Amino acid sequence: METGLTKWIIVITVVLCCLLELIDTSIVNVALTQMMGNLSATQQEVTWVIASYGIANVIVIPMTGFLAEQFGRRNYYFVSVVIFTLASIACGQSTNIWELVAFRFVQGIGGGALMATSQSILIDTFPPKQLPLGQALFGMGVIIGPTIGPTLGGYIVDNYDWPWIFYVNVPVGIMAAIFTLLFIRDPERIKNAVPRPLREIDWAGIFLLILGVGSLQLVLEQGESEDWFESAYINSFTALAVIGLVGFVWRELTAAQPIVDLRVLGKSRNLAVGAVLSFVLGFGMFASVFIFPIFTQRILGFSAAQTGYILLPGALASGLMMPVIGKMLQAGVPQKYMIPAGFLIFFVFTFWMAQIISPTAGEDDFFWPLMVRGLGMGLIFLPITTMSLAGLKGKDAGQAAGLTGMIRQLGGSFGVAIVGTYLERSIAQNRISPLAHISLYDTNTVQRIQAFTANFMARGFSFEQAQKQAYAALEGILMKQVSIITYSQVFSMIGLFFVVCLPLIFLIKRAKGGEAIDLNAAH
Repeated sequence: METGLTKWIIVITVVLCCLLELIDTSIVNVALTQMMGNLSATQQEVTWVIASYGIANVIVIPMTGFLAEQFGRRNYYFVSVVIFTLASIACGQSTNIWELVAFRFVQGIGGGALMATSQSILIDTFPPKQLPLGQALFGMGVIIGPTIGPTLGGYIVDNYDWPWIFYVNVPVGIMAAIFTLLFIRDPERIKNAVPRPLREIDWAGIFLLILGVGSLQLVLEQGESEDWFESAYINSFTALAVIGLVGFVWRELTAAQPIVDLRVLGKSRNLAVGAVLSFVLGFGMFASVFIFPIFTQRILGFSAAQTGYILLPGALASGLMMPVIGKMLQAGVPQKYMIPAGFLIFFVFTFWMAQIISPTAGEDDFFWPLMVRGLGMGLIFLPITTMSLAGLKGKDAGQAAGLTGMIRQLGGSFGVAIVGTYLERSIAQNRISPLAHISLYDTNTVQRIQAFTANFMARGFSFEQAQKQAYAALEGILMKQVSIITYSQVFSMIGLFFVVCLPLIFLIKRAKGGEAIDLNAAH
């Protein structure tokens, strides 16, 4: 355990690293248009800037427990911070799109280690009674990071150039590397551990993990742009994902020294339930952050920075709630009651958003719903995290942190993929119904077209041009109304998913003798 100033320096270091890693999952989204122009890339090519980072992340996260034991946790963390920082510089210096994609993959390898390893470091830094506070500080980074990514990215893109979305990582990375060397220490168990010889490393498990999880992430990232299973490319990687994941699960359950010990799920029912709930959390957290900016920018015409500023108060509220929720857990409030409260509050947010979405919605209309979202996320994340790790010892805690982190990321990828597909396809489907009421034989339609035509002729257009503009304006109104209906359905769908998953709460088991993690040997 660390005390005094050293403890808080470690906390600041790992929380900042965690925050940086998660900001980088979403910060590039608002800069894709600039990248396309500057790097002469197509829209299909530039999506790989996002996909490569996510693929690297989800491959590395579950292996962090093994890698930290093999090389020493401090050494592994230090190297990961350095890789992330140098890759950030290289991303900003990229001269073509495939250079950027390659460096983003390297950045994802470094960044993926920061999540689970940061959590393990906090477990060792705080005594059992203060552990909820440590997890609360970790949770601040997890909840705030993906939300403020578009805010920060929008500000940088509007005022500087796209490489600066990567350069901003550098000062924090340098500081984190220095503080890691000076203040972070390995627990005795890792200090005394003997690294596995190369021949005893689970190379088959590593290969199957890369094949299965990497292919799955690629399918989720690229499926919509490739028209899903209409594409031979997506079908091929789906098959590889199934083969890899089935092989990976079989290998890790039968190997003497697995790279990712899936058997830890059988040691703790709460971890197994927590893994499923982490998927649900990732789904809701990333899907809601994904859909809201699309609505505000496409329908309301907000800028990326403006959208980010709207999201910011709710994200900060969620972060500030974390210490309060940590104190509640310390006081003995059961996770079994806090998690369903969080689920129901998040459902209120989605229902509220579904009701207020309209063409005339303004910034003030979203303030309180997003504050409610922040409260719900806080009540879900921290109880799930502490519940999942409760009672686990030694390297099992590190394996659990890596597994839940990977599953949360996959939940986010599924959420974005499903919501994106539903949005595009439902807009086309929802367009069919109102078309029945739009006809040149309908009096209201004819009057509307005549009014538009007269308006455009008053602006100097010829009759033919004005009539074309009138039809285009009518189509625009139709698509806007159809889009609003669809966005409302998306928020309702996300909320319904949370309600359907509520019965999982009854599977949570109250640990005997308290909920604390055994930190004497914790990874």
